[in-house]
Amino acid sequence: MKKELLIALIPVLFLISLLGFNVSVFGDDALSGSNQFVLLLAAAVAALIGSIRGVKFDDILEGIKHSISTTSSAIIILLLIGSLSGAWMLSGIVPAMIYYGLHILSPEVFLPAAALICALVSLATGSSWSTTATVGIALIGIANVLEISTAMAAGAVISGAYFGDKLSPLSDTTNLAPAMAGTDLFTHIRYMMITTIPSFTIALIIFTIISISSNSSGELADVDSILAELDLIYNINPWLFVVPIGMLVLILKKMPAIPAMLIGTLGGIIFALIFQTDLLLNLNEGNVLSIYDSYKISMNSLTVSMDYKSTHPLLSDLLSSGGMSGMLGTIWLIICAMVFGGTMEACGFLETISSAILKLAKSSFSLIATTVGTCLSVNILASDQYLAIVVPGRMYAPAYREAGLAPENLSRTLEDSGTVTSVLVPWNTCGAYQSGILGVSTMAYLPYAFFNLLSPVMTLIFAGFDLKIKKLKVSRQA
Repeated sequence: MKKELLIALIPVLFLISLLGFNVSVFGDDALSGSNQFVLLLAAAVAALIGSIRGVKFDDILEGIKHSISTTSSAIIILLLIGSLSGAWMLSGIVPAMIYYGLHILSPEVFLPAAALICALVSLATGSSWSTTATVGIALIGIANVLEISTAMAAGAVISGAYFGDKLSPLSDTTNLAPAMAGTDLFTHIRYMMITTIPSFTIALIIFTIISISSNSSGELADVDSILAELDLIYNINPWLFVVPIGMLVLILKKMPAIPAMLIGTLGGIIFALIFQTDLLLNLNEGNVLSIYDSYKISMNSLTVSMDYKSTHPLLSDLLSSGGMSGMLGTIWLIICAMVFGGTMEACGFLETISSAILKLAKSSFSLIATTVGTCLSVNILASDQYLAIVVPGRMYAPAYREAGLAPENLSRTLEDSGTVTSVLVPWNTCGAYQSGILGVSTMAYLPYAFFNLLSPVMTLIFAGFDLKIKKLKVSRQA
């Protein structure tokens, strides 16, 4: 078994080593393409070893196809989020969020307020992705204006978004975890609150301390001139919030994310045509605005770019969007990551590594710690948070029953370590997405994603002290 484990770890060690070297050479630009190729090289190493050991190449290809197919909905969502950001920039929705946010938020309260805002939106929608793609983008823009570190701001946005996602009954992962563990949704949520609320509370305290003690020069930033220019460029008014509120209502009514986002995108374009005619004229270089011109500008903002050249350099950055094309780098990374994950699974290497970890479990604490380690490993190796819930959930459910532990212990651990840590891995679907949508590299926001860092630690603390570790009413007798 030791030999099998060492063989299974070869592609992993190759990947980690080459990624480390790659980042040292390219820095943040490693996500522009070189990391993607490194993932393909690691997949080739895994496939070569698997082929030598008798795995058919056709089976490896099938594993890759299945792995990529699991991300098809995520890829469609990414493309729609790209178009949504372009439409909401053109219509003035995101600028309006920044405009009104600058009147309310100050550097002294920004980080905890950002985390709380995202927590409420994510709790209502059940989607961390939708939260960061809407209010998250606006909050990053406000942080720029207030001269607050965007890495810190992204950490606060992600902490809040994943807190709400974890506790929302509308969240797919919140439904998936109890299904894998063998418990019901609301038992899972109630039991998860035991570790989730303390983790988020500590994160809020840290964000508050950082905000209060920050030497940010946001008070000295030329906020008034930025507000004045936003007012000049856009027709800012409360009616612009009808589209995002309407989209949130649709999601609350349990409309799937894809049609809800498509409606939000089309609503943004309609509102652009209604409220932002002066902006459209400027983008058309002052010429008379025809139906042809309106269509062209709208389609470019959805698919290619929305780029307004402001006299204020900060606003030029804020008022730009890559549209659907801006998401292609993230999609490229996700596909390459799933090629690696699919190859590892098809060759049996993921199962070998997980089985070796399972043998380390000798007590309740070690079983929970092993689950945490497995979730983290799958997030790194398979690059997908759903696999980080499904694989350990499927593997460890019998072991938890054997140990006399109630299934909600497992479902809580899957969420505390599988769901929230996915965003901390640059090549994971969640890490790649959040980095792309917020414009902040994963490694930059990672130290400030306090809730995500604290959640698995909190689980281990409760397990170590045997706090709230629910036992089965009737344990299986030896």
